Amino acid sequence: MATFLWGSSFIALKIAFVEFHPAQVIFFRMLIATLCFMLVFRRLGNVSYQKGDWKYLAGMCLFEPCLYFIFESIALKNTSASQAGVITSLLPLMVAVGAYFFLKEQLSKKTVLGFIVAVAGAISLSLLGSETERAPNPVMGNFFEFLAMACACGYTLLLKHLTLRYSALFLTALQSASGAVFFFPAALWFPVPANYSVDSLIAIFYLGIMVSIGAYGLYNYAVSKISASQATAYINFIPVFTIIIAFFILDERLTIWQIAACGVIVTGILLSKPSNNN
Repeated sequence: MATFLWGSSFIALKIAFVEFHPAQVIFFRMLIATLCFMLVFRRLGNVSYQKGDWKYLAGMCLFEPCLYFIFESIALKNTSASQAGVITSLLPLMVAVGAYFFLKEQLSKKTVLGFIVAVAGAISLSLLGSETERAPNPVMGNFFEFLAMACACGYTLLLKHLTLRYSALFLTALQSASGAVFFFPAALWFPVPANYSVDSLIAIFYLGIMVSIGAYGLYNYAVSKISASQATAYINFIPVFTIIIAFFILDERLTIWQIAACGVIVTGILLSKPSNNN
């Protein structure tokens, strides 16, 4: 459910970015989510802060939503929703590599090989992308989407540590509030458009309620119940959902060579998965 909502978020962002500046879109979605949490703040549960956790909480919020949405906004201004969605399939492998270095989890040669193949596919997807009205600079856009995934990796590793001490609902509310505060100055800097469509408003409210609350809440809850690597494995569904939704709503198409590059990424992902006897 979380990955379906995340997959649809790329399309909603592309719609909202047509009329609003990315900083305004991110601020309003974070503000809407924060206001919703304020209505049910009693259900966030008792927060028992533990000494020293401020650096983990701050790091989580810095990675996502702050830096993550800066990079993703730049990405979606320059590449298509479909290509950005495919780049997200690199996240499970990046988490596996990050867990090896920071959590001392085992990393097999097969996983490393799969990571290399998947990254090669992502690079190919970017280089094969042609400039269009919706993707004026796919190479730069896909690069910034990769940076966004690096932030998502750091966020997931910190989140797994924090879910042992705090509820998923509280962590989701903290993310929304920190994002609203972080993007508020930037949102004020750019003038609000005099004329905007209902579609843009619907997209922003959808992002604030269904994605910032729904997707993140579901994902944070999942990470609290299963391992980080298991949770991120489901991220592989995001490009599938994104491409399907973008096809019907944005009329986006991939070339035959870009589809082949997607196949390389999927091959790398499948290659990296551990065998049943591991």
